[in-house]
This record gives sequence, C-alpha cells and structure tokens, in this order.
Amino acid sequence: MAKFNLISQFLKDISFESPNVPELFFKQENNPAKLEMNIDINIKGSENNLFMVDVITKVHSKIEKDNKTVFLIESTYTGMVQYEEKDEETKKRTLLIDVPTVLFPSIRAIVTRLVSESGFPPFNMPIVDFADMYEQRQNAAKQQPANQ
Repeated sequence: MAKFNLISQFLKDISFESPNVPELFFKQENNPAKLEMNIDINIKGSENNLFMVDVITKVHSKIEKDNKTVFLIESTYTGMVQYEEKDEETKKRTLLIDVPTVLFPSIRAIVTRLVSESGFPPFNMPIVDFADMYEQRQNAAKQQPANQ
C-alpha cells in the first residue's frame, strides 16, 4: 500500500428510507430479502497535494416476492488525504483502492448500526475488494468503443 496521510474522515451525507414500515414488521411471512449494493468513488483534487475521496454507497434491500423495499441507505463518506506522487497510475490506484479500503470499515459500521437502530434484524454489509472493483472497471473501460 502506498503511503498517504489521512488528514480526516467524515460522513458527508446519509439518507435512510424504509417506505414499507410498519407494514413489514407486522407481516409474519418469511419472504427472503434481496440485497443490492453499489459503490462509486469520486475524487476531487486541490492544491498542496490534498485530495477529497468520496466513497458513495447505496444499499437497497427488497423483498424478492413483491419487490417491496425493506430499506434504502445512500451515503457519502469522505476522506481528506495528502498524497505526493508523480506517477499518475500509482496515484490513481492509491486514491481509488487504498484510501477507500481504509475508509470502508467506518462506512460498514455506520450502515450496520443504522439498520439495527431502525428495528431491523442484524445486518452486516459485505466486505468490498476495492482492488478487484478497480480492475473490473478498468477492463470494462477497455472494452468500450473509443468513440463513446
């Protein structure tokens, strides 16, 4: 892992919705829920080698049978880092892999607690392999036609 200085990390934005409560709490049916999770990373650079790395997360749980939303959580968790690197590929990999890897345990803890505090059964957000995510996106970008 490349060396960078994490100056601060903070929750920038969060939204929790559970549009079908209390109805879901009163149903005794055992319909399994499906979980969709999307993560995006946004980087903003500034002077003095400071970067804001936003990890934007969307966690959507739905009842498979009728496609009703159990809960929807959208969050932006940010790390402010100082990082000096001349090689652009190394810089890109550090800001898109290493920094989100450091930030993710905090995001995971917030989502887990939010779900629990909202009256739902315990939920642990899956661990994310940011290196794998980076490689998948790089491969997908290479397969896109050049004129799009």
